[in-house]
Amino acid sequence: MRYHNITHDDMLNGDGLRVVLWLSGCDHCCDGCQNPVTWDPEGGLLFDDAAEKEVFDQLDKSYISGLTFSGGDPLFPANRSDVRTFAAKVRERYPDKTIWLYTGYSWEDIAAYPVMEYLDVLVDGEFVKKLKDNRLLWKGSSNQRVIDVKKSLEAGKAVLYCNDYENDTAGFQPKTGCDS
Repeated sequence: MRYHNITHDDMLNGDGLRVVLWLSGCDHCCDGCQNPVTWDPEGGLLFDDAAEKEVFDQLDKSYISGLTFSGGDPLFPANRSDVRTFAAKVRERYPDKTIWLYTGYSWEDIAAYPVMEYLDVLVDGEFVKKLKDNRLLWKGSSNQRVIDVKKSLEAGKAVLYCNDYENDTAGFQPKTGCDS
C-alpha cells in the first residue's frame, strides 16, 4: 500500500479530531477532484513500519476520535487487502476509536467487502463537480452519502450516519433527524 500524507488533528474528514491516511491509487478520476496527485497507484510513499507508527502515535492521543482512510481511493483494487489488514489492526488496538473510509464506489457495490466489518462510517460515491456544495458536512458533492456501516450491514441497505449533536446558535443540541 502506498500513501501521500498522514494528516494530524484533522477536523474535516469525519467526526471529531482525526488522523487521516491519504492513500495512493484511484480509478474514478473525478472531474474537479481535490487530490488528483493521489490517483497514481505508484505515487507517494510505501506504507511502512514508520508510517504505521506515526498513525498509532496519533491514535494514542486521547483527544483523537479515530482514523479516516481517504485518498485517492482506499478501495482501489491494489489497496483493498492492505486497508482491510490495517483497519483490523487499528480496530483491535483502539476498539473505542472510530474508523471512517472515503470511496468513489457506491455502498451497493462494496457492502460485502471484508473491510466493512472494521468500519464505522463510509462516505460513498464519486465526487460530481456540478453537485459540489461547500456547506455539506463530510462530503464534497450532494450525491455522496455518509453511511453508518454497522446499521447498514444489519439493515441490508444503506443507512445514513447521524452524529448525536449538531451545532446551532444555542450551542450543541441533540439532532431530531438525519435527512441529509
